[in-house]
Amino acid sequence: MSAPSESPGTAGSQTLSRGLRALEVLAEAETPLSIADLAARLGVHRSNAYRILRSLEHHRFVARDENGMIRLGPKLMVLARGVAPALHTAAMPVITEVAYELGMTTFVTVLDADEVVTLVTAAPSNVSAAIARNPGVRHPLHRGAPGHAIESSLSRAERKAYLGESEMSRAGSEARRRGYAISRAEVIDDVTGIAVPLRIAGEPPAAIAVVHFKVPDAISDVVDALHDAAERIAQSYR
Repeated sequence: MSAPSESPGTAGSQTLSRGLRALEVLAEAETPLSIADLAARLGVHRSNAYRILRSLEHHRFVARDENGMIRLGPKLMVLARGVAPALHTAAMPVITEVAYELGMTTFVTVLDADEVVTLVTAAPSNVSAAIARNPGVRHPLHRGAPGHAIESSLSRAERKAYLGESEMSRAGSEARRRGYAISRAEVIDDVTGIAVPLRIAGEPPAAIAVVHFKVPDAISDVVDALHDAAERIAQSYR
């Protein structure tokens, strides 16, 4: 006996959920994906993945290159600017300058419930290689330097509201003590992250961070540049 068909509402919700998950998968991928890769990561048949892809392509949320490899489309940048638009506008020129000064991909993340979401990013072109960090990438707060930096800036009431917890984690406490957070291979294998908090009234708890292939020789110089950048972004609101 065949399984009962889903109601239109349920089927529509499942399709929407898979489409949103496809965008998350593409944002988390370090390189463009094939349709087979996308289907495998979504846990669906290739034909279902293709239908999802066609819909996302139609709305320009994804694009395919001449080899059929799938990546996020430029329309998502328009949507990203709608999230904390003032912070996006204030941060972009600052993080671009820092990225070229340090030769490291620089980005701003914001807290969304118990996850950290990349809001805006800048990768330098004056180095031989840089790590990609796409807007929209998200990961749990407890993983990676940006999350630790954000947690270090939360009050007890904020931790309770966002995380349902009143006590700060060990990594958050260490980041508060040092004034910055550092992580190694917590989000991406063999990648080091360094971050400092970015708190602006009226904006979600945030952090400004860099990622690099190795631990910088002069961490203090990187931290100073990040603190200076955070202050410059905050000053634009005054």
